[in-house]
Amino acid sequence: MDSPRKSKAQVRMPRSPLVRLTHDRRIVLLALLAGLPGVVVSLGFLFLGDVGPRTQWLGATALVLAWVIATLALRERVVRPLQTLANMLAALREGDFSIRARVPEAEANDALSLTYHEINALESILREQRIGAVEATETLRKVLESVAVALFAFDERQCLKLVNRAGEELLGQPADRLLERTATQLRLADALTGVTPRTLELSYPGGQGRWELRRSIVRQEGERLQLLVLSDLSRALREEERQAWKRIIRVLSHEINNSLAPIKSISGSLRSLLEREARPDDFDEDVGKGLRVIQSRAEALGRFMATYAKLARLPEPELSPVNVGALVRRVTGLETRLPVEIKGGPDVDIQADPDQLEQVLINLIRNGVDASLEDGHQDWDKVTVHWSVEGGRLTLYVEDEGPGVSETTNLFVPFYTTKPGGSGIGLALSRQIIEGHGGSLELENRPNAPRGARARLEVPLDPEAG
Repeated sequence: MDSPRKSKAQVRMPRSPLVRLTHDRRIVLLALLAGLPGVVVSLGFLFLGDVGPRTQWLGATALVLAWVIATLALRERVVRPLQTLANMLAALREGDFSIRARVPEAEANDALSLTYHEINALESILREQRIGAVEATETLRKVLESVAVALFAFDERQCLKLVNRAGEELLGQPADRLLERTATQLRLADALTGVTPRTLELSYPGGQGRWELRRSIVRQEGERLQLLVLSDLSRALREEERQAWKRIIRVLSHEINNSLAPIKSISGSLRSLLEREARPDDFDEDVGKGLRVIQSRAEALGRFMATYAKLARLPEPELSPVNVGALVRRVTGLETRLPVEIKGGPDVDIQADPDQLEQVLINLIRNGVDASLEDGHQDWDKVTVHWSVEGGRLTLYVEDEGPGVSETTNLFVPFYTTKPGGSGIGLALSRQIIEGHGGSLELENRPNAPRGARARLEVPLDPEAG
């Protein structure tokens, strides 16, 4: 049986003895071979000429010595520059930029001198880059140490790779004891998932309370890291809470007084009727009217408090794929008072809570129609909806042809309304829903249009992507 043939990858050609020699020895051997014919011819003339034996041997010795010395000089001339270049490149590889090649001005234009010049230029560029990198790193380190927010960077195994001083103070341990520990061990695993930005309740040796979480992706030496930024919101939230309580108390006082004032007045009138010895003929009718007013105001106050409870009990969004076009078409089909034109946008799915997002669109489209009908609509009046996608975020616009927005300060204040019979809860609830998805909601006058307002809704395509 024939032996199996070897593949091309398995066949090894025998290396010549010259290839197996080192570069230095090849230079010497090639130099000797190059001078060998001249030496042989010179020796032939020397021994065949009419000279004595002593002169022949002295001449031959001098000739061979000159041959060997010239060969060694050639080797030195070829090998030494290569050794110099190798040493310079090794120094650059090790980050040592103190070695530079000295080039005589008389040899400034030959090939070797040009090579030295290029190596020196490369050394200068790398040294400047190293200095810039060191300065940038030192600046970044000082910035990280001086900021009041806690920074943590985790690798793909959720092991801590970077922490600043604020992070050390929050966890109550030095960096050398925190690095390489997992997010689970540090009780930060929940911060690596979910919607951002959002608020967390944290309790650590270095601080407790509410913290704002932001998350992003960074790279360090080619390694992908997940960066967590925790900002202490306690002081800012306390001040904001005081202002919010003032606004809420002001609104609650207004609404409650509006209901209690007629109740108090009517109940006083009914009491005075009951205290009369002789009751009037229309006593029963007056009592019935008074009780109906009291009942009506009590029911209105109950609805008001129920609306407030709805705002306070908004649940966390349950994310699932939602097709934007299908959602818009479904919501616009619910509005029959005015035409709602869908100008459209890209066919895109987002991760969102479909029920909450639908409620936001219903509120915005209803507000747009109400505004367009406010001054008595024309046949051409309509509400338009369109959207776009850029940078991983969806931006959706709802535009109306009403009188526009005259005052924007209180638009998103709960229970503030300019519409008769309005609850003042729609825009506040809508913004809370959108912010729960990591987005934003703004209301402004339409640009480049004589009248009308525009609601601008922006949410990430995937809130959990950070």
